[in-house]
Amino acid sequence: MKGTTYGYVRVSARDQSEDRQLAALAIFDISHKNLFLDKQSGKDFNRPAYQRMMKKLKPGDLLIVKSIDRLGRNYEEILEQWRIITKEKQADIRVLDMPLLDTSIHRDLTGTLIADIVLQLLSYVAQNERENIRQRQAEGIAAAKARGVRFGRPSQPLPDNFHQVHKDWRNKKMTLQQAARACDMPEGTFYAKAVRVEKSLEINVCGTS
Repeated sequence: MKGTTYGYVRVSARDQSEDRQLAALAIFDISHKNLFLDKQSGKDFNRPAYQRMMKKLKPGDLLIVKSIDRLGRNYEEILEQWRIITKEKQADIRVLDMPLLDTSIHRDLTGTLIADIVLQLLSYVAQNERENIRQRQAEGIAAAKARGVRFGRPSQPLPDNFHQVHKDWRNKKMTLQQAARACDMPEGTFYAKAVRVEKSLEINVCGTS
């Protein structure tokens, strides 16, 4: 008896489009109820659609994905999900971007061996490339900081009345809440800026002594 065909689609953020993956799966005429979509990072597998699909998957079923990285974001996760699907669930996987990764066609020992080797190689290369990208990003950030480039949102200029309000607050002429309201700031923001200003003044005084 022929099993059920499922399709799985994942995009890493809610503002990303899943159209390209859905278009690739459309030619297989997968029933809408058997098409599962997650819009969130693949850093873990606490994904509702994926988990629902895995509960339905049974021996003889076929899971189709556009690319192997839809199953995970790193070498270990991809291999583990492949093992669960093909060994524990005894279902097949077809990866459209890599025809060799199709256990529904290559069912003999040689085909299985080829698929396993290709999978491990691809997973390793993908993981290695991600690590290289992270390293290049870290090196780029470090180099930029060394050149004096500042990251993060630029700090907002202090309001014109800040220094007088700060002085009155430190002299206990007004409460923190009143001072923050006078400067149109949250209390935490006013306090943080006050501490920053005071530390700056200490540095300046020490530098001129």
